[in-house]
Amino acid sequence: MDGEEVSGVNGKYIEINARRRQIREYVTLLKSPHLDTRWKAAEALGVVGDQTAVQPLIEALDDQFVDVSWLAAKSLGSIGDSRAVEPLIRALKSDEKWLRIGAAIGLGRIRDARAVEPLIEALHDKKRLVRKHAAWALGAIGDERALGPLEEARSDPDETVRQAAELAIRLISGARVAAGTTEDQAAIPSGPEP
Repeated sequence: MDGEEVSGVNGKYIEINARRRQIREYVTLLKSPHLDTRWKAAEALGVVGDQTAVQPLIEALDDQFVDVSWLAAKSLGSIGDSRAVEPLIRALKSDEKWLRIGAAIGLGRIRDARAVEPLIEALHDKKRLVRKHAAWALGAIGDERALGPLEEARSDPDETVRQAAELAIRLISGARVAAGTTEDQAAIPSGPEP
């Protein structure tokens, strides 16, 4: 190995160790007594996107403050690990609207078919933002079982829910027709904003 190769290997090693250290620090901050520190850590772990953050973020779904738990749900979706699917499905049944929204976003980002039926149920949630995000998530997952319930959601009293249902139907129908990516599919990967 010449000096340049050694330098490159050492640089990569230093980068990996710095990233691991950063993730450990965020995980530690996730247990801080300070609310603003916990929610910032939950959000940052989604940006970093490392699998080692999955279990601490799953535990953060039970944080006493929804500011933390809903960001933990969204971050779990960003990481995309299937271990988060069942905890996020449970979070869809929370009393907290924002946690239900975060869970729908997380499930839509993970795109696991196990979430289809719970998300279909969420299309009937009393809160319009939960219904909207459930429709988005169903479109992101792309499972044809959602087409009938999404058709019903096209007559939701809220316009944003109707629009999300329409887009989801187009995504699922487009996926049936063409195996490639459509313009609509490219527009929906990361999740809507509340």
